[in-house]
Order: sequence, then C-alpha cells, then structure tokens
Amino acid sequence: MKKIHLIAPSGASFDASSPLAGIEWLQKQGIEVLNTDCINRVEQRFAGSDAERLADINQLATLSPDMAVVAMRGGYGLHRLLPDIQWSAIAKAVQNGLQICGHSDFTVFQLGLLAKTGAVTLAGPMLNFDFACQGEQGEGVAPNAFMWTNFQQAINERKLDCTIKLAQPFLSKSAAGKVSGLLWGGNLTVLAGLVGTPYLPTQEQTQGGILFLEDVNEHPYRIERMLMQLLDAGILENQSAILLGGFSAYRLYDNDRGYSLESAIEAICKRLPDGIPVLTGLPFGHQAEKLTLPVGAQAHIQYDASGFSIQSHW
Repeated sequence: MKKIHLIAPSGASFDASSPLAGIEWLQKQGIEVLNTDCINRVEQRFAGSDAERLADINQLATLSPDMAVVAMRGGYGLHRLLPDIQWSAIAKAVQNGLQICGHSDFTVFQLGLLAKTGAVTLAGPMLNFDFACQGEQGEGVAPNAFMWTNFQQAINERKLDCTIKLAQPFLSKSAAGKVSGLLWGGNLTVLAGLVGTPYLPTQEQTQGGILFLEDVNEHPYRIERMLMQLLDAGILENQSAILLGGFSAYRLYDNDRGYSLESAIEAICKRLPDGIPVLTGLPFGHQAEKLTLPVGAQAHIQYDASGFSIQSHW
C-alpha cells in the first residue's frame, strides 16, 4: 500500500486537527495521501454540499486500482446521495483492484454497492478516529497496533484471519460448529434504515450469510428494537451466524431496573430459530481495536463456547 485516496461523503470534521493528525501519521509510514482538500469542506453538518460529496463517491470509478480509499469519518450524509451514485462504474473499479474502506455511515454505501453489484468493500478504519490518535495532552500517539496490522493485511494480502478467545454467553457449553457464508453487515442503525429499500442486499443474496453488527450511542432497548425489526423482516433467520461487535458509548438508567444489552440480546436469541449462533466480542465498531472486514466476500467461522475464529480471502 503506497497511496491512500481520501473521501469525505458524510459528516464534516468536528476538529480540523483530527484529519490533519491522521494524514501526518500515514505520511510518516511512507504512504502518499491524496485528495486531502476534502477534509476542509463544511456545509451545515456535512463535509461539503451534496454535489461535492457525490463527486467524491463517483470519482472512485476513475481511480487507479493500486491505491486504497479511506473515508474521513461517518456521521450522516450518504443516504442523500444514493440515487445518483454510479454503482456499476464503481463496481468495475473494485473488480479491477480498488479497495474502499470505512464504517459507521459508510455502511450505506457498502450495502448499496453490494445490493446493486455484488462488489466487495472493506468495513474498517477511517481517517479521523483510527489514524488520528492523540494522547491526553494532545500529543500524537500511534494508532492501535491490532487495527493497523489487520488493515494492512486486508489491503496488501486481501486476507482476514482472526481468532477471538472470549466466552460466548449466548451459546450452550456444548455448542460448537463451523459455518460459511457471505459476510455482510455494518452499523445496525444504518442497516435497519435500509430495510425496504433497494440499497439493502436481498434475502436471496444473503441466504446463509454471516451478518456482523455494531453501533454507538444507542441504548440497549433501541438496539433490541432494531434487531426485532431485522428479525420480523426475516433477515436474522436467514443467516448462518450473527456476529456482534462493539455496542459502545451508551448509558443505562435507574428505570432500566436490571435491563441491559445482554437482556436485549437474550430476547432476540429466544426468537431465533435453533442452530443460528449469536457470537459476541467481534473486534469491530466505534472502538480503537478493530478488524478490517470484507463486506460481500465469503467467510468461514469455527466456534464453540470459548470463542470463535473467522477467515476470508477475496
């Protein structure tokens, strides 16, 4: 990986020092960072006008396949652009070798591209949070080593290989198995907002899939409500496995009276058909330690009550 092309298709940066710190760190690794002007765009809460952000996305169809594309940050904004994205042209660039990475609001683009074309993108780090790490006094510190290692492996080797040793509370002690299927998913709020639209992969596309989910700033009852929506829409029962990543930055209240994220997941598990493992602790989400996951690639999982492994090559 010698070049990273930046795009800013969603929210504007809260702090101008964040993307600059990320760019500086990447440059110190010997990586040429392109399209840096996009980090300075601001219109209301967005990283530029709809036309500017759409141009960022559609420009991907013209990029050299020897570079990686990384989104600046998430927030909101991509949903506005979906009808005018040049899906087929971008998919052709991906087939020629271009790799495109992001998460959070970027889930909209990734699932839309998968639904429209079947092209593989990467759910992984973004510039502001993952590469612009700063210490308590503002001094630069290295990005998370696990994230950086797995990102490089995804970009350079097109490979995912990770073992998670963590007790699985939603599996029986005797549960064990292997599953393979289309790896897909992303941010739960964003994904749930695509139900009923042409930008969510069909049940035929995701039959027997491996669905991964994460979210931030969402109380467990809202997590449960969105999972119930996916359940009642027939999406969860269509999967061979469900992987839960980080669900972070929420707070519980006195009137929860013991209700928790675990309670929410348990309520979903009780309604799932037998034989669909719900696995927790996937290192992915709004957190420093994260995998880079190939959205739309075939993946393989081996699991038991003590943890699971996940592999993919695309």
